[in-house]
Amino acid sequence: MKQIIEKTIQFVKQTLANAEAGHDWFHIERVYKNAVGINATEKADELIVALAALLHDIADAKFNNGDEEIGPRIAGDFLTSLSLEPSIIEHVQQIIRNLSYKASLGEVTFKSIELDVVQDADRLDAIGAIGIARAFTYGGYKNRILYDPEIKPELNMSKEAYKNSNGPTINHFYEKLLLLKDLMKTAAGKKIAQKRHDFMLIYLEQFYNECEGKI
Repeated sequence: MKQIIEKTIQFVKQTLANAEAGHDWFHIERVYKNAVGINATEKADELIVALAALLHDIADAKFNNGDEEIGPRIAGDFLTSLSLEPSIIEHVQQIIRNLSYKASLGEVTFKSIELDVVQDADRLDAIGAIGIARAFTYGGYKNRILYDPEIKPELNMSKEAYKNSNGPTINHFYEKLLLLKDLMKTAAGKKIAQKRHDFMLIYLEQFYNECEGKI
């Protein structure tokens, strides 16, 4: 298992060498560490959790013309090159397909404890201090405005509406980030998410105070 993980890490580092800063190797590394930590109590399949965490953003659809199969396909080809069992490869691919918040807005037919662990690990990296940094990094990458009080958040969006959303970055807190706490599946994920959620609320209060010129 150790050798498989090491080869996967090397592959991911090389593949994401020029990735957008919020979806680069360091994001993958944080999610991997989160997943390992959560799985210490969940006791899901260690290899599948590790591989899915490492490969979950190997080719994010939003950076590949919306192609939601390119990630599972690249991950599958790589895992096949390692001569892993087809059942392991398929499980990892299914996790990648169903991991994102966007995927949860559509019909989800696949479930597993391994998906729960990796999904919580990924969502934890979308909230708290890191989540705030990543939100504004991606907003800058897409040249979105920070905040416009005249543009209200779009709540209860469909999958397609979410994919096509281009509102101010601050709206993203209400459209996704502040919703993640209540979507956590694991006990460890829920506990960590609460602390990071609370930090975002403090940040938003400070943000609006500064926007209004309050000292």
